[in-house]
Amino acid sequence: MKKILAAALAVLTLSTTSFASTKGHKSSNNAPAVATVVSPVVPSSITFCGKKVDLDRADIFERFDRELTSMAYTHGNTLLTIKRANKYFPQMAPVLTRNGVPQDLLYLACVESYLSNRAYSPAKAAGVWQFLASTAKQYGLEVSDEVDERYNLEKATDAAARMLKSLYNKYGDWATAMAAYNGGPARISSSLSSQLADNYHDLYLTEETQRYVYRIMAMKAVLENPAAFGFYIADPAQLYQPVDCDIVEVNGSVSSWPLWAKNHGITYAQLRDENPWIRSERLTNSSGKTYKVRVPKKGALLRSHQKAKAYNADWVR
Repeated sequence: MKKILAAALAVLTLSTTSFASTKGHKSSNNAPAVATVVSPVVPSSITFCGKKVDLDRADIFERFDRELTSMAYTHGNTLLTIKRANKYFPQMAPVLTRNGVPQDLLYLACVESYLSNRAYSPAKAAGVWQFLASTAKQYGLEVSDEVDERYNLEKATDAAARMLKSLYNKYGDWATAMAAYNGGPARISSSLSSQLADNYHDLYLTEETQRYVYRIMAMKAVLENPAAFGFYIADPAQLYQPVDCDIVEVNGSVSSWPLWAKNHGITYAQLRDENPWIRSERLTNSSGKTYKVRVPKKGALLRSHQKAKAYNADWVR
């Protein structure tokens, strides 16, 4: 305790000294000596889901600038998203390709959950793609006390891709489809009709949905070139790496997942980390359904054994 108090006092003393040394100090041009906060540069347009979005219109510019500024200065969450993307994009991207949807949908997942595989919202939306239970079941995901496939990255990505593709087929525009993913198709369809509009950018919506697609666009801008917004990653080893796993099929009951994990050379915590869809310490599985369980290979969880790579070369400077 004495060491902790001493350390705290030292920090307080240093902070006070630093403040005293800068208080009232002026730089050579008489500006206060404070940290510089730089406004992110907004391009004239951005390509999003293969379509050029012109940012010349003032209202569209301001909406995009708001999200870009917010994301550039929400340092912790944005940096963690970049690190997690390196781990999860390699699993997610091929699923989007198989479904014939744009890779830019990856950034929607980033906005929904910051790619946290344990994300759960106050509205009871779960997983990286933030599915409500009712919607998840509609797209074939199992949601129960023992299994919740909203947390199965591959299956949830497939369900999200199919849902977004359906919405795109309905509206003919990816931005409007994403707005419907957030606000619900009934609300978006009603707004398009009542406001005599034909796309998302011309709608007046609740603030969350009004901001939603611009936030995704801003996430794309930052993740495509983090250094342009002050995010510096010196080495690929600073990014979270994909875990090399064996896939073990389970088509019966499991009386104890902790014992199952031990018998497969990992801890229960490691089993849950790789398979967050497991929601209980046991599996009844009376239907005989086959579950694919990811089991890290020997040494795969040791950073010294991992071959650090960057999914996007521009993430490392």
